Amino acid sequence: MPGPKDLDPSTSPRALLGAELRHARENAGLSQRELGEPLFVSASFIGQLEAGTRRMQPDVARRIDEILGTNGFFERNCLAANKSRYPDHFAEAAEAEAVATTIREYAPLLIPGLLQTETYARAVFRAYQPTATEAVIDELVEARLERARLLDDPTTPMLWTVLDEAVLRRRVGSAAVMGEALRHIEALARRNRVIVQVMPFHAGAHTAMEGALKLMEFTDAPSLAYLQALGSGQLDDDPATVTRHKLTYELVTAGALSPRESLALIASVAEDYAHEDQQP
Repeated sequence: MPGPKDLDPSTSPRALLGAELRHARENAGLSQRELGEPLFVSASFIGQLEAGTRRMQPDVARRIDEILGTNGFFERNCLAANKSRYPDHFAEAAEAEAVATTIREYAPLLIPGLLQTETYARAVFRAYQPTATEAVIDELVEARLERARLLDDPTTPMLWTVLDEAVLRRRVGSAAVMGEALRHIEALARRNRVIVQVMPFHAGAHTAMEGALKLMEFTDAPSLAYLQALGSGQLDDDPATVTRHKLTYELVTAGALSPRESLALIASVAEDYAHEDQQP
């Protein structure tokens, strides 16, 4: 596979670690495949470590030090590189998301994090942690909004989201919170920053009913699929598995309302929430 582009070590500890791994591997005269073999990982996994899209775990770092003769450098530094504001089951996916060029996502229950407003995110986290202090909730919301700043860039990443109709109908917070959240999505779609479709209830059974799906593509690393469940998540780079999940997503988009129809439904439901909020 093509080598990853030069990384700016100032961007993150993981970028530095990835750049150092590539440098050490090339100095040892090893290909990504040759380094991966004794680690029982694929060449693409090594490429993702070097590109900063995957976490280097301590046991892998220890073996890399042994293979490349780097005197414990990677083991010492991987813990710092892995520090994250996100839960362990999502941290790697969030960090990959930050460098993805394309993100495709099916959301069955909640507005995805990149599309959430502050009030919606706050209601979500309060539901998740009903006894948490306001300081804890504030920190979680801040991290969520920081993720959403990816969309401040006018073109990258390309974000294509399919929302189940349940996402629109399930009230998170008040009617005012929901109305604001849906108008935010509508605004992003109307200015062509995101592509949004809705999987309507009347579509019936479909291929992604078992849960949420996120697909990410990168300039210099293989695609990843992320599947999330209650308090857990799985990031997968196996080409056959990712290809299967891509087909799942394509079938979801084929069964969903068109972007124009979806936008009309989102606007209509937002208006319903607005009317409800105005009632005494």
